[in-house]
Amino acid sequence: MEQVNETMVREFVFLGFSSLARLQLLLFVIFLLLYLFTLGTNAIIISTIVLDRALHTPMYFFLAVLSCSETCYTFVIVPKMLVDLLAQKKTISFLGCAIQMFSFLFLGCSHSFLLAAMGYDRYVAICSPLHYTVLMGPRVCLGLVAAACAGGFTVSLVTSSLVFHLPFHSSNQLHHFFCDISPVLKLASHHSRLSQLVIFMLGVFVLVIPLLLILVSYTRIISAILRIPSSVGRYKTFSTCASHLIVVTLHYGCASFIYLRPKSNYSSSQDTLISVSYTILTPLFNPMIYSLRNKEFKSALRRAMGQTLYPVN
Repeated sequence: MEQVNETMVREFVFLGFSSLARLQLLLFVIFLLLYLFTLGTNAIIISTIVLDRALHTPMYFFLAVLSCSETCYTFVIVPKMLVDLLAQKKTISFLGCAIQMFSFLFLGCSHSFLLAAMGYDRYVAICSPLHYTVLMGPRVCLGLVAAACAGGFTVSLVTSSLVFHLPFHSSNQLHHFFCDISPVLKLASHHSRLSQLVIFMLGVFVLVIPLLLILVSYTRIISAILRIPSSVGRYKTFSTCASHLIVVTLHYGCASFIYLRPKSNYSSSQDTLISVSYTILTPLFNPMIYSLRNKEFKSALRRAMGQTLYPVN
């Protein structure tokens, strides 16, 4: 039997910001401030929804879960990235890379399914308002969240298993700032077309199918809104969906660009820029989009702040 001279990769070296060596301290300060602001705004959203009974509705339940999911998602990637911006050696162990990939895929895939559930919630609220409390009861809401998490767990487990069962014997230099699928696959010594096809089909399942369900929901919603006689009524009804539509556009736009394009179009610098947007900027904008556009939430926030600052004995 021939002895293999190639050494198994035991750790990966991140090169995501290597071309910006002189700016890394500035990037650290900017990303840290954005991260702290994201944590703060998501914490405010979750605590306001929990404290104010007027927000104990399916829409705000999903929003609280979404905020919690985004907080966990940034926690998987951003703290390690901040440490690496100040470190000379930007490494992660083979096992640590696998855990990071599984975790962010689980949260990201669950996020996609959760947005589809939120689209269904808006569809029921507008198209079947008289049956809303029955169709979107607590058990149904919990079931939709559980299904989103189960789908995310299954996809992330299969994908990360396929990726990290490949042989890694050549380079360990990862042209990214976290363990994303395409940069890690690029380092594999060889991988079959079957594994690539399975990973691509899982991406389609996570991104295209939920997006189609959202489009079907909004086709019905727009049809119902157009039947409302007054323009004021149409505007008020559509405004309840506007925040969700903006978040859907941001999420599926960035994710589709990264995961649903041909491998020949892969560009490490382009991917790093897009990845910064959906790991740092999108979780920052989403809470602001939902809270700043929502009068009901802003009223609840004022009440919650009033109760905290001036408690009634």
